[in-house]
Order: sequence, then structure tokens, then C-alpha cells
Amino acid sequence: MKSIKRRGIMLVLSSPSGAGKTTIANHLLKEESNLALSISFTTRPPRPGEEEGVDYIFVSPIQFQDMIKNGDLLECAEIFGHSYGTPKKQVLDALRSGKDIIFDIDWQGTQQLEQFARADLVSVFILPPSTKELERRLKARAQDEESVVELRMSEAATEMSHWAEYDYVIINHNIEESVAQMRAILTAERLKRTRQSGLIDFVNELRQK
Repeated sequence: MKSIKRRGIMLVLSSPSGAGKTTIANHLLKEESNLALSISFTTRPPRPGEEEGVDYIFVSPIQFQDMIKNGDLLECAEIFGHSYGTPKKQVLDALRSGKDIIFDIDWQGTQQLEQFARADLVSVFILPPSTKELERRLKARAQDEESVVELRMSEAATEMSHWAEYDYVIINHNIEESVAQMRAILTAERLKRTRQSGLIDFVNELRQK
């Protein structure tokens, strides 16, 4: 079956820490063959189990500032004292080839991407079912000290206040349901007429037969 050429999608997932966006993103990456993760630069140190070039590209603050000056980043933000940024060239090359890219970034980065390439962007905000459940998930993952968990909880209200800026909102009661909803969103967005750049030629061929 002949496939119709289309431009890739920038699929953004945002949420307060602990709401499940990274877990949802990882499930999508396993189930969707045409989806790749945008690997961000960060100045924070690696967490246990994180791999260079797989989870993040770890750089020094000086290197990060150089990338900003050189225009090498699509977006950047400071979160809990560390800088994060999205590489420009890799993402734009992927979109041109029809590859969909998933972004695990916050509302600040989403706003910057929206200004840069709104037509390519599909944004989804992930909400926890309750504040109590959010705190439980943060403590259960055991990645941060108690003081950091408290800081993340105090920031959660501010982060969640940006939910209305997103195209879609998912309440993450359970991972399986949330992943199914994300796949439905992705399927619908891929079928949008404006993204299927090969439709004009395809329809012209049909009309000539």
C-alpha cells in the first residue's frame, strides 16, 4: 500500500513531576514505530540508571550557554536550578523526514516551541488524579530526597495552572488508559489534512485515472 508523505509531529507531554508523563512517553515509544524521543541537553547530574545520550545529553553550564548563543536550541528552561534545552537541527531534520518526535518538557519549553513551530506542535498536559496521589508517586519512585519532594509538591500548583494552554488534557488514573488515549490523539493528528503534504499529488493521480 502506497503511503502518503506527511510532515512529522512535535508531540509535547507536560505535567508536574510525578504525574506520569515520562512513563507514558516510554510506553508510547515502545508501541509506536515512527516515534522517537527528543533527547534534551541538561546541566544537572545523571540520576541512578540514566544513560548519556539515551535519557539526556549531560553538559556543563558553560557548554549550555554557548549553545544558547549559537542558536542551537529550539527551547530552553531552568528547572529546580538546572538548565534543559532541545537541540534544533536533529528535531527539524526528523520532522522533514516524516518522523514524529515526543518531548518530555515543561510549560516554559512548550510556550517556546509554540512560538517557533505552532503548526508542527501537538501539546498534551498530564494531570494526576489527586494531590495526595501525586505526593505518593513522588515518594514511591525514591529518586529524590524529602526536601526535593516537598519542593516539587510546592511547584506542582504553579505547573498545573498552565493546563488550559494545551491542546489536550489527560487525567492519569492508570497508565494503560492514558497510553491508549495518547495513541488516539497521535492517530488523529497524523491524519490531519494539513499535515499530509502528499495528499495533493495523491488526489491529482486519482482524478487522472
